[in-house]
Amino acid sequence: MILHRLIFGAAAAAFLALTPSFGAEPTSVTVEAPSGTVGGLSQGTLHVFKGIPYAQPPVGEARWKPPSPLPHWSGVKQATEYGPACLQPEAKLANIYSGEPLPMSEDCLTLNVWAPANASGAPVFVWIHGGALTTGSSREPLYDGAKLAAHGLVVVSINFRLGVLGWLAHPELSKESPQGISGNYGMLDQIEALRWVQHNIAAFGGNPANVTIAGESSGGLNVMYLMASPVARGLFAKAIAESAYMISTPELKAAKYGVPSAEDAGVALGTALHAPTIAALRAIDARTLANTASAAKFAPFGAIDGHLLPRQLVDVFDRGEQAPVPLLAGFNSGEIRSLRMLAAHAPATPVEYENIIRYRYHEYANGFLRLYPSTAMQESIWAATRDSLYGWTAERLARKQAMRGIPSYLYYFDHGYPAADDAGLHAFHASELPYVFGTMDHTGPQWPKIPATAQEQRMSDALMEYWSSFARNGKPQAAGEAEWAAYAPNTAYMAFKDVPVPSVHLLPGMFEFNEAVVCRRRAANQPWNWNVGMWASDLDMQSNGCP
Repeated sequence: MILHRLIFGAAAAAFLALTPSFGAEPTSVTVEAPSGTVGGLSQGTLHVFKGIPYAQPPVGEARWKPPSPLPHWSGVKQATEYGPACLQPEAKLANIYSGEPLPMSEDCLTLNVWAPANASGAPVFVWIHGGALTTGSSREPLYDGAKLAAHGLVVVSINFRLGVLGWLAHPELSKESPQGISGNYGMLDQIEALRWVQHNIAAFGGNPANVTIAGESSGGLNVMYLMASPVARGLFAKAIAESAYMISTPELKAAKYGVPSAEDAGVALGTALHAPTIAALRAIDARTLANTASAAKFAPFGAIDGHLLPRQLVDVFDRGEQAPVPLLAGFNSGEIRSLRMLAAHAPATPVEYENIIRYRYHEYANGFLRLYPSTAMQESIWAATRDSLYGWTAERLARKQAMRGIPSYLYYFDHGYPAADDAGLHAFHASELPYVFGTMDHTGPQWPKIPATAQEQRMSDALMEYWSSFARNGKPQAAGEAEWAAYAPNTAYMAFKDVPVPSVHLLPGMFEFNEAVVCRRRAANQPWNWNVGMWASDLDMQSNGCP
C-alpha cells in the first residue's frame, strides 16, 4: 500500500507538471488555418480558441437547410469567448444537471479548440454534448477541455442545432432537398464540423487522420448515428460512446415500430402550432418556436432517410455496415437514479409486480424476474430500464465491433462518493464526465459535490489517461492502473469502482435477455425504447427466428 501511494504520488506530481498553469496571465496567440486566421489565448502550456464558426448560420430562409461551409475570411477572427448555445427550450424546473442560464442563438454553429502549445500531429478528440437532442452546449463548464488536452490531445467541442430547429422533418422540406429527404440537420451540422476538423485541425497541431469522436447520452446516440452514416465515413478513426442508447427511431416517410413517420410528425407539429406550411414555421421567431415545439411534445430524433441514416441502428450494426473503427463504450450502474421519469414507480406489493411482468412478458417473464426480482422492486425497475437502454446498447456495440475483428472496449462505471450516495444517486447518469474531463470542480450548483480527495483525483486521472490513450492509439491504458483487456474473446470489461477493476461477463444474462426481447419487438413492429418492464407493451410471442 505504501509503495502504491508513492507511485501514485509520483504520477500525480508528473501530471501536475504537465497541467497548464491556469493562474498565469493569458496572452494572445494566432493560428493561420485554411479557413482563416484565428486569434485565441495562450494559457500556460495550452492554446485555447473558443467560438470558432465552422459553417454559415442556418437562420431565416436557411432554417432547416444543410449547413454551408464558411468562405475563407480575411483578417484575424477573434476566438476568445464561447459562442452562444444553440436555441433550446427554456428550462422550467431545476435538476442536478441545471447550471447558469446559457446565452442562446439560432446562429450557433461554433466549436472550441484546446491544443498543447507544442502540438504537432497530436490525436484529436471531438466532443459531442448530450441533452436528449434538445438541450446542452459545448460551452458548459463540465466540458472544459484543458485538463484532457494536457494529456497530449487536441480537444474540440462542437455546437449543433437542437430540438425542432435541428431535427424537424416535413414533406415540404423533403421537396426542397436534392435527395428528397429532411430532418437530421443537427447531424449534418456535426458532419460539417468534422469536415472543418479535417480541413483545419493540422494548423492547431492535430492529426486529421487520428480523430476520435466521443459523446455521452444523446451525444453517444450521435456517435452511433455518425458510425452508421455513409456520409460521415472517413471523417473519424475511433469512437467513444458513453451511456448511448440504440433505440428505435422514426422512419422518414413510413409509420413503423409504433410511431408515425418523421414527416407526419412534422406535419402534426405544424398543425398544433397553427403553422401548416414551412413558410409559416419559418416565420415564427426561433426562440418562440423552440419553446412552443417543446410544449407541443415534439420529440427530436434522427430519421431513417436512406441517405444519412440508411436503416435502423440495430440493422446497420447487425449487417456490419457501421464504421470499422476501434470503439470504447460503456454505461453507469445508477443511470436511472437521476432519470427517474424514465421508469415506473414500484407497485404496492411484490405479487402485483410479478403479475404485471408475467402479463407483459409471457414466457420471458421468468427470465425478467431472475434479472429484476420482486424482492427489491424499485431497484429492479431502475435496473431493467437502465439495461434496456444503456447496458444492452453498450455491450451490443462492443460485440458488433468485435465480430468485425475490430478492437472494442467495454466499461461499467460503478463509482460513488458521499454526496451522491447520500442522495441516492450512486453512479448516476453522466457522473463519469467530471472524471473524464478533470472538471470535478466545474460541476453545476445542483450536482452532488465531489470531494477534493486523493481517491477522487486518482479516479479522474485514470479515466483521463484511459480515454486519452484510446484516442492516441486505440488502446485504453493508464499508468499504475489495471490493464484494460479488449472485449473479445472473453467478454472482458473494466469496472470503475473505488479503483479500476478488470473483470469478465458483465451482469450475466443481461445482454442475452434484452437482445431476445428486442428481436421480438422488431419482428412484431413494436418500439424498443422505453417499452420495458412495468411500462412494456404485450410482448409478441411469434418467434420469427428470435431466441
